[in-house]
Amino acid sequence: MTAAATQAAYIPGFGNHVSTEAVPGALPIGRNSPQRPAFGLYAEQLSGTAFTAPRDENRRSWLYRMRPTAEHPPFRPYEGAQRFSAGDDAGPLAPNRLRWDPVADSPPGTDLVDGLTTMLTNRHPADLDGVAVHVFHANKDMTDRVFFDADGELLFIPQSGRLELLTELGRLEVAPGHIAIIPRGLRFRALLPDGEARGYVAENYGALFRLPDLGPIGANGLANPRDFETPQAWFEDRDDKTEVIQKFMGRLWVTELDHSPLDVVAWHGNLAPCRYDLSRFNTINTVSFDHPDPSIFTVLTSPSTVHGRANADFVIFPPRWMVAEDTFRPPWFHRNVMSEAMGLIQGAYDAKAEGFRPGGLSLHNLMAGHGPDLASWRSASDADLKPHKIEGTMAFMVESCWAYRPTAYACEHAQLDYDQVWSDFPKAKLP
Repeated sequence: MTAAATQAAYIPGFGNHVSTEAVPGALPIGRNSPQRPAFGLYAEQLSGTAFTAPRDENRRSWLYRMRPTAEHPPFRPYEGAQRFSAGDDAGPLAPNRLRWDPVADSPPGTDLVDGLTTMLTNRHPADLDGVAVHVFHANKDMTDRVFFDADGELLFIPQSGRLELLTELGRLEVAPGHIAIIPRGLRFRALLPDGEARGYVAENYGALFRLPDLGPIGANGLANPRDFETPQAWFEDRDDKTEVIQKFMGRLWVTELDHSPLDVVAWHGNLAPCRYDLSRFNTINTVSFDHPDPSIFTVLTSPSTVHGRANADFVIFPPRWMVAEDTFRPPWFHRNVMSEAMGLIQGAYDAKAEGFRPGGLSLHNLMAGHGPDLASWRSASDADLKPHKIEGTMAFMVESCWAYRPTAYACEHAQLDYDQVWSDFPKAKLP
């Protein structure tokens, strides 16, 4: 069964316990590891949390595959992906605010792995805490190799061009305006239906992403569980040479197989890839005065060991109505104990009139003063406060309690004049 043999199909719900099979009778009933699985398949458990994690946090799936993943030669260092980094190649961390234009196009024949550019990292994967932010530009399908990340789960945020992610547990079609989560350790390959694609990848080393608690909001709102889609079982039966690249302890490694490892015929569990359409986010906002904290835009959160302080939050700034009275409507001037990495999928961000382009990135590390640029401040300060709908935009933020460290590549390619956006603000006139 190849990628073109069937159309991708999905099961709704976030973190649900799913049972699915691509061949009738492949999934055992009433047990996980029968003595002789159907058709000679191999039963294999994929654990995303410790065995002893509390039931409401435990994430694992049982896979029934044509060959065990233990069958492979030794890994050796991978020499490709020249702009990929473990994040340990830069000097002392300066407290400066930074911003980047979209990265340059990759050379022709560059797939998703080799098209990765590491921009920001914090912590080390061995800490089981922290997050990294990469950008990518790819113009070639991954036809004869697969990738998996042993360091963390991957959050794909396409900016232009669609991705088709063929995973061990099914197929995900992910267009700009959607996101996809690939669990730690899950093998996949990326195809490019439009011939090329750009976007962002947030790599989460810490606790698995989950939906945030809603508190006083109540039972409904923000990202609703039913809108997340998990793929149905699908597999490849290919006995072709396949390169397997993995990320482990910050570095890339490679080995070869004589078959495709995307050979899971059936599976059940609650650890699985999924996709989500960001337009289904039910935005909460003020209907009286003042600009609420941006936490009301949180789609996914990865908690830290400190209650209320996230290892990573994925936050979006989508189209929405602005109706606040006697209020400065864009984000206000701010210093934050959290560190903010921001990207732009489309349109313009309402706090930055110029210089922040789709595909670009900005960084405001903890306690770095930031806020609207001069043009945005003047426009918002003088605006006639009628109901207004912000349309045609989608920005996002990967916020973390850990300070981000730009890579050497990021330091060399930062905008040199970013600090100037806060120049020439008029001094307040006291009586």
